[in-house]
Amino acid sequence: MDSFLIAGLGNIGDEYVNTRHNIGFKVVEAFAQKHKVQFDNNRRYGSIAEFSLKGKKIILLKPSTFMNLSGKAVRYWLTEGKLPLHHLLVVLDDLALPFGAQRLKGQGSDGGHNGLKNIQEIMNTVNYPRLRFGIENNFPKGGQVNYVLGEWSKEESAKLPEYINQAVETIESFCLIGIERTMNTYNKKK
Repeated sequence: MDSFLIAGLGNIGDEYVNTRHNIGFKVVEAFAQKHKVQFDNNRRYGSIAEFSLKGKKIILLKPSTFMNLSGKAVRYWLTEGKLPLHHLLVVLDDLALPFGAQRLKGQGSDGGHNGLKNIQEIMNTVNYPRLRFGIENNFPKGGQVNYVLGEWSKEESAKLPEYINQAVETIESFCLIGIERTMNTYNKKK
């Protein structure tokens, strides 16, 4: 049975729950909810939810290492599951994309994202799939940290469920029909 590790990036702790930087957590939580599985919060380096999707084993990961040390958790669970790199999908926030837009890519730079930077350092490669979720860059000069660690606006919160559902569909497609066909379908949305 093919297995996939879907790592949603975010920070643990109540103060981060509804922040833009935690969209990776929100997406994998929605994925788990859709498939009626619970996260086990007592696993090594994070919370894990596992289930089967049309003959594929899905492992959802919310690292407990904090964003900037996500690589440790990702490497551990990839190794634990004996998974090839192309069966990893990292879900993260992206300031360069409009709010709600998503981009699936098979590889690439960290784009200044500390979570990706750490994964890249620990895994010693940029050749792994990632799903970037647009949070826009609507902040004054010097305000990036407060913006990404800030909570969604009322307007954003109203649209968020729809965009999260699109991300969940993208992940399902990635696992079931592969990255190329999924990119062709879902990177065009929004």
